[in-house]
Amino acid sequence: MTDSPAIIGWSHSAFGKTTEPDVQALLSNVTGPALQHAGVAPGDVDGVFVGVFNGGFSRQGFEAGLVGAGEPALASIPAVRTENACATGSSALFAALDFVQSGRGRIALVAGAEKMTAAEPEVVNDVLLTASYREEEEQAGSFAGVFGDIARTYFERYGDHSDALARIAAKNHRNGVGNPYAHLRKDLGFEFCAEVSDRNPLVADPLRRTDCSLVSDGAAALVVAAPEVAATAPRAIGWRGRAHANDHLPLSRRDDVLAFAGARAAFTRAMSDAGADLPALDLLETHDCFTIAELLQYEAFELAAPGKGAALLEEGGTERGGDLPVNPSGGLKSKGHPIGATGISQHIMASLQLTGEAGDMQVPGAELAAVFNMGGVAVANYCSVLERIR
Repeated sequence: MTDSPAIIGWSHSAFGKTTEPDVQALLSNVTGPALQHAGVAPGDVDGVFVGVFNGGFSRQGFEAGLVGAGEPALASIPAVRTENACATGSSALFAALDFVQSGRGRIALVAGAEKMTAAEPEVVNDVLLTASYREEEEQAGSFAGVFGDIARTYFERYGDHSDALARIAAKNHRNGVGNPYAHLRKDLGFEFCAEVSDRNPLVADPLRRTDCSLVSDGAAALVVAAPEVAATAPRAIGWRGRAHANDHLPLSRRDDVLAFAGARAAFTRAMSDAGADLPALDLLETHDCFTIAELLQYEAFELAAPGKGAALLEEGGTERGGDLPVNPSGGLKSKGHPIGATGISQHIMASLQLTGEAGDMQVPGAELAAVFNMGGVAVANYCSVLERIR
């Protein structure tokens, strides 16, 4: 991508049930360290872009101002908060990229956070439902219920694929053991993920607890800079391609709810922008809010034909040693899903791979990585194709 900004530094908190009381504290834990990692002073920052979903998790709004409240040296820097459901972090990042690429600024700080675990379960459930089209889909009872309906539709068309979903869960939890930031660092095993039990009950038939991402607190931040700044930075991860595509919010208006047409459009455009095909990718960090979502993404991205994602899993194609490792970080399934931080976290996980700093998560020789982050049921879809340029 011509004159594309680059990631030159980052910071990532541990995800999970944290002791930080609020979003302000979570953000302050990552903004300063991200600037330090990039070798940038607060006064060098031209814009701050904040991703927080909130939606009722907190009575405190105006999250753009919280960065300066927690880090006074940033209080006078122009700041804005974006929200785009579960793609909130990527929406903040893409806004920052446009800001830098347009020439309005040379350096932007992007930070995302969510404090979810302090809310009562019924509040969490209600807040997450706002990422659906409530007028028609609220009867599903929960956001998991919306995806449970999608999974049932898939099973009705292609047969019972419960084992395929369990393989995705087991893969991602196995990968997450090596991720020091992950909420749940435990290899649960296929058998546990496949069996409905007291410890792994049905949440929204046919989805079990292990098919659903975790409710987590956490924060992540990165610094993006213009090419002339990145040229002298300690490191630089650049965009070969990126795209943002949308689909209908009401699922009833889609031709095929299983097609994930918006996700396909974003991925296809980003790969075309990058001038790359699937064999060129070394890894994919993708949005497994529910295991059925990852399965449908395999098919939307043409890793597998419609209804054939299970075969890809059985062949090990998405394992760390497979043709295209998917979610070597453990994904949302293991790492957790603090909504505003997720898209930023995914880009950091890919950057760690490309700099060879992913530790026990490392995919050997990783040179080209794709990141896919979606809001709602593949309504707001963001895809990046990243490579190391310095």
